[in-house]
Amino acid sequence: MIHLPRPARYLALSLLAVCSLTMARDLDQDEALKLRQQGIILPLEQLLETALGRYPGARLLEAELEQDDDRYQYEVELLTPQGVVREIKLDASTGALLKDEEDD
Repeated sequence: MIHLPRPARYLALSLLAVCSLTMARDLDQDEALKLRQQGIILPLEQLLETALGRYPGARLLEAELEQDDDRYQYEVELLTPQGVVREIKLDASTGALLKDEEDD
């Protein structure tokens, strides 16, 4: 076990607390199915249509349902016909576009 001076320990604990508050949690397929059946989130197919519609001819690389604070969102990664990877975030409850940017 590492022993840190008291100020460093407080700083480390504070940083850990902030990180845990700002990190999104990935949901598994069972959780997603329950949320869909309860009408809390829209069908993934509908949101994929929205994401793919932004870049005709793009291919789906990955789609994940996340919970960030009290918001459910889909993070979709696409490969455009130009070879650019795009990260698109959509509100899973409303379908609203939250983010669309080139992925690193």
